[in-house]
Amino acid sequence: MSDQTPSSQKVNWQEVGLFVGLTIALSWLLDLLLWQKFGYGQYALLFLQAQMLIPAAVAIFLQRYVFKTGALHVRAYRGRPRWFFSAYLLFTLAFLALVGLVTLRPDLYPAPVASVVMVLLVLSLVALLAVRLASGREAFRKAGLSGARWSAWPLVWLGVMGYLGLQVALNAATGLGFQPDVGALAASAGMGVPTYLFAGFLNTAIVGPLLGLVIAFGEEYGWRGYLQGELTKLGRVKGVLLVGAIWGVWHAPAVAMGHNYPGHPWLGPVAFLVFNLVLSLWFGWVMLKTRSVWLVAFLHAVLNAGYSWLVAMLHTPHDPLFAFGPGLYGIAFAALLSLLLLRDRAWKQAA
Repeated sequence: MSDQTPSSQKVNWQEVGLFVGLTIALSWLLDLLLWQKFGYGQYALLFLQAQMLIPAAVAIFLQRYVFKTGALHVRAYRGRPRWFFSAYLLFTLAFLALVGLVTLRPDLYPAPVASVVMVLLVLSLVALLAVRLASGREAFRKAGLSGARWSAWPLVWLGVMGYLGLQVALNAATGLGFQPDVGALAASAGMGVPTYLFAGFLNTAIVGPLLGLVIAFGEEYGWRGYLQGELTKLGRVKGVLLVGAIWGVWHAPAVAMGHNYPGHPWLGPVAFLVFNLVLSLWFGWVMLKTRSVWLVAFLHAVLNAGYSWLVAMLHTPHDPLFAFGPGLYGIAFAALLSLLLLRDRAWKQAA
């Protein structure tokens, strides 16, 4: 397997360092605010959603206003998708303003702040579609915002949900968890079990990823859209793995607080860093194959929402760290599959 790129392609380490430094600094400050003010609890979702927006916002800001030699700089690029970039920065500022409001007035969360978040998400999707229709496919591609073939979206959904279903089934088969009392949950919601399961599936595994698309774009445009494009100049495998390592470090404070692996403040961040290395191979591969940051964002959104629904409704691990899925056993399983993934010719082409 070749992992070489032309010597003329050099990583701009100054720009990469500025992007990584700003992204981690701003994100960790948000984590610190969460920890100091609330701890990991009911307010964590809002803060972590805001954190997910930061990589894209930093990448967009730097490319538009700081990196003067880049193709997207405000003086060089006047294509219509610039409207989307400006709107995304405003969307991020609005989201951060809500975080600030909740910090000052915790009683406003979840209502009415959660309703405002929902409105922002819906408006962001409408704005995205409007700019896409006004700009056209080629303009979006040139701006690094290209989509993928329509057939790729259901395939990604089926692939992710099938894989997650397998992980949950492995937890059940090996006795690593317990079956939730869905009947009690349905009764508390005033529904029958079939209706409750269907409504939850529709909301979490289908509607959720679509509404979460813009949130997931926040990570994926930063990590895969910008950073992967720079670091794969070192070679595709090396670059994608380096992105995964940075991605894992970026997650560390939230994981230490209890995200993903409650009760494991030290081993949890290490495990999730390794998990991010493996995920980076999968996400990076999709980006290399399709060059669609939106498809990778959709993959990310389905992964987050789908697993949450499956473990809540079908089988919940006793300890998420020692389980399949994002646990140690699931990481080992995914790493083995990655050995097959690395045989794909996409890794052999020049970056």
